[in-house]
Amino acid sequence: MERLHKRRIFHLTKQLEKATFAGGCFWCMVKPFDEQPGIESVISGYTGGTKENPTYKEVCSETTGHYEAVQITFDPSVYPYEKLIELFWQQIDPTDPGGQFYDRGSSYQTAIFYHDENQREIAEASKVKLQECGKFSKSIVTPIIPAQTFYKAETYHQHYYKKQPEHYERYSIGSGRKSFLQHHWGEKDEQ
Repeated sequence: MERLHKRRIFHLTKQLEKATFAGGCFWCMVKPFDEQPGIESVISGYTGGTKENPTYKEVCSETTGHYEAVQITFDPSVYPYEKLIELFWQQIDPTDPGGQFYDRGSSYQTAIFYHDENQREIAEASKVKLQECGKFSKSIVTPIIPAQTFYKAETYHQHYYKKQPEHYERYSIGSGRKSFLQHHWGEKDEQ
């Protein structure tokens, strides 16, 4: 009886997965994903570097090797990884190797951190498709690399767009991100 009960619980439990993306300032990378169905959580943090438990100040010093990133826990039966990748491309300038918009430096560079071979294949195929679509005149430079330890950012960075909506909106406009996204992807994808 207990075995049958455990089996039923297993079948009723959602099979959640993780996706990790670096897209410049992590403040701007939370809202677009947070608003989608099937997204369980979006956490701002740091990944890709060598320093354990880095602080925001350390990451911004460009000495840790970390990217500002978001880690998304999602239900692929509701919002598949292919859709996450598509949405990711629509939040960044994938042709900029030096950062994103106003934010410059390695901690603000873009990257897709894949968690398994299936994610890697989906990301690689989407990158090729984006390059071939002709939307950008320059090469797509966003790397696709294996996921590494993800360190959650300080509490004040989590869901910043909800905590400080006016500042978030000013930053989105002032950094140049909002106008770039509107120009390349249209109104439907505005922040």
